[in-house]
Amino acid sequence: MKTVYFVRHAKSSWDNPTLRDIDRPLSKRGLRDAPFMANLIKGKGLKPGLLLSSPAVRAYSTAKFFADALDIPVSQIEQVKKIYEAYPDDILEIIQELPDDYDTAFLFGHNPTLTSVANMFTDDYIANIPTCAVFRVDSEVENWMDFREGKGKLTELHFPKQFFD
Repeated sequence: MKTVYFVRHAKSSWDNPTLRDIDRPLSKRGLRDAPFMANLIKGKGLKPGLLLSSPAVRAYSTAKFFADALDIPVSQIEQVKKIYEAYPDDILEIIQELPDDYDTAFLFGHNPTLTSVANMFTDDYIANIPTCAVFRVDSEVENWMDFREGKGKLTELHFPKQFFD
């Protein structure tokens, strides 16, 4: 079985309108939510083989909180340019190219793409994957190359507003 935890980056700051989109940092709320959600996932006792992140500051910063909580060196986060501004098919292609010696991966990305990916793996319509949400997709495949729509199921969805007012 192959499992992917998809993580939408935590809330970003719009305080500096001169920053390029890719350079926007986490907001105060994002700095609260990212470590909280990382620790929530840590409580599941898993050890992912791979952490893939968009190079956007807000996504990579979110990934660093998860790496820290999961006791993975930040240097092992692979920044994948293609995740930034990706289409859902791009995300699936990235996953299909993963090495098969790993069974669990984390992918840190953006909306609207992640909402579209989530909807590929559930029978329930999801209108929006909120910031810092984590959703899990399990696939009964042996090879990442076979990970695709119709071959997996969204089995978990967690987001900060489930825990904070």
